[in-house]
Amino acid sequence: MPNLKEVFASSVFDNATMQERLPKDIYKQVRKTKEEGVPLTREVADVVANAMKDWAIEKGVTHFTHWFQPMTGITAEKHDCFMSVTNDGQIIMELSGKELIKGETDASSFPSGGLRSTFEARGYTAWDPTSDAFIKDGILCIPTVFCSYTGEALDKKTPLLRSMEALNTQSLRILRLFGMNDVKRVSITVGPEQEYFLIDRKIALKRRDITYTGRTLFGAMPPKGQELDDHYFGVIKTRVSEYMRDLDVELWKLGVRAKTKHNEVAPAQHELAPLYASGNIAADHNQLMMELMKKVAEKHGMKCLLHEKPFAGVNGSGKHDNWSLGTDTGINLLKPGKNPRDNTLFLIFFCAVVKAVDEYQDMLRISVASAGNDHRLGGSEAPPAIISMFVGDDLAEVLKSVADGSDYIAKAREIMTSGVDALPDFARDTTDRNRTSPFAFTGNKFEFRMPGSSLSVSGPNFILNTAVAESLKQFADTLEARDDFESAVDELLRETVKKHSRIIFNGNNYSDEWIEEAEKRGLLNLRSTPDALPYFIKEKNIKLFESHGILTRDEIVSRYEIALENYSKVINIEALTMIEMARQDIIPAVTRYIKTLSDEMLAKKQISSMINCDMEENLIPKLSDSVSVLFSSVEMLNDEVISAQGMEEGLDKAMYYHDVVLERMSEVRAIADEMELYTAKEYWPFPSYGDLMYSIQE
Repeated sequence: MPNLKEVFASSVFDNATMQERLPKDIYKQVRKTKEEGVPLTREVADVVANAMKDWAIEKGVTHFTHWFQPMTGITAEKHDCFMSVTNDGQIIMELSGKELIKGETDASSFPSGGLRSTFEARGYTAWDPTSDAFIKDGILCIPTVFCSYTGEALDKKTPLLRSMEALNTQSLRILRLFGMNDVKRVSITVGPEQEYFLIDRKIALKRRDITYTGRTLFGAMPPKGQELDDHYFGVIKTRVSEYMRDLDVELWKLGVRAKTKHNEVAPAQHELAPLYASGNIAADHNQLMMELMKKVAEKHGMKCLLHEKPFAGVNGSGKHDNWSLGTDTGINLLKPGKNPRDNTLFLIFFCAVVKAVDEYQDMLRISVASAGNDHRLGGSEAPPAIISMFVGDDLAEVLKSVADGSDYIAKAREIMTSGVDALPDFARDTTDRNRTSPFAFTGNKFEFRMPGSSLSVSGPNFILNTAVAESLKQFADTLEARDDFESAVDELLRETVKKHSRIIFNGNNYSDEWIEEAEKRGLLNLRSTPDALPYFIKEKNIKLFESHGILTRDEIVSRYEIALENYSKVINIEALTMIEMARQDIIPAVTRYIKTLSDEMLAKKQISSMINCDMEENLIPKLSDSVSVLFSSVEMLNDEVISAQGMEEGLDKAMYYHDVVLERMSEVRAIADEMELYTAKEYWPFPSYGDLMYSIQE
């Protein structure tokens, strides 16, 4: 194992490298840009570009790319050589400030929601100097944003950066009211916990559904699933441990702070969690993490599945988004302190989040909406589709005292004793954890547990940032207009808690009782992506994003159209894959098995009419009937897919895929999965769930 200190960020053009290679005044300007958002001049960019190029060449690099995050949800890159030719034909290696700052690509070939078409295809990538350049696969990667020729954002990153600025602006207004004039910047810190599955690559390649869709469309549960809970935090198998070790090293080289790794609940499921980083960096690092998980897995003869529900019947994979707020002076604004009732600054920021989550619960639901995540949410393995907040009993009492003006008596921290003299005692936390809550306060941060494993964390965070910025803006508007600050704060907090406490629920979010209670409270229950997406273009949400300069109306509508179209495309691909597998694999395989059974039965009867053929006489009709029913269901599915394909893109099409096509797919799967249980393994056309989930767990 390499020395961590030597390996960490060795492939990153980070602060230490810049300080070493840039003139002192240039370095100071770059740091000012990264820390305070001050724009860089072209002259500074020229110097930075040259130093960046020299550093990369010394590491054997010949090409660079503008690395960006289009609306596909993954990253994109186009490689250009440093090579230029002088007038006398000499080859030189250079990277100009102009090339560093701006790139160009075909915007019409990426999802744009109608903002770009083939006859107006130009798009730009623009350098994001707040995120360090890095070397990946022998290429210098320059983090950038992506926009159209007319300036509309076409990526995941631009709204995130804009929302961070908006949140900073409104947070500083609040801090100034507290006399905290030394604070220059407020930033979000994010720590996304990444869940994933590892399966044997050779076995995975035998399944068309995994190849085309990233999940299994057929598969009967093996005798053993996750019911014994023996995989969770269990001893990591050698093959997986070697993969995790190599993955850590590759991530550390890129400055990704990979820290915690363990087995998750389902067989073949694992988790990797990084240390916290600023929101922008965390989003970049999570994209790198997902990419490297897949690449390193291939080197180890495995396949990494990031789909939210690759296996029906066992837990799917999420990405818990841990979110907090801090100042450049080192203050965590969501830290309650020893007596949170008297910590007015904490209460203002805490209540701003409560207000934001309540008022924009629809947008938070949309931020995690996808065809894959729909399989996971509400399945008693992940939070339901209803947004609520867990704050714990202690803070619930604090908020109650704020609302009714009563005294709050802080609970003394109880000392936990093990009953074993040799073991040390320790203080118990003042509140429990609630793993069923979609949005839980867990000490000095919030944990948004709804995002799916394949999701870009830019989406949930830019929406959360903007909603909280709006709460803080309203708070600042109110407090700045009042002379008596203390009474104004008390009144503001009291009214906020009274108005928005419906979003707080500390109980079991998996229970049917909560669904009924949430409806009584007026909370939304947007069960599917097509149910949720229309709220994106509600006037109140358009106003929110426009007022803070995050997204224009056209950008919002385009993202709404992209999300609808993507949902329909995903279900369409899955349905076509299911049809192909049923027609070309399952039906012929089971038919061959029926013939074998028939031949065996005839052979037995030729030997003697006294030979018992009960098994064949029962199984042949059963499988024959199932094949006929499966064939009919597949043909109906095919007809329904054709009908869906003929519809115009939009909400009606997405709803049809959800209500009709998905329902038929469930029917087809149920028939096929039962047939698998009665078909000899040697005849079944592809590896079983047991083969997939336990192939590398030996």
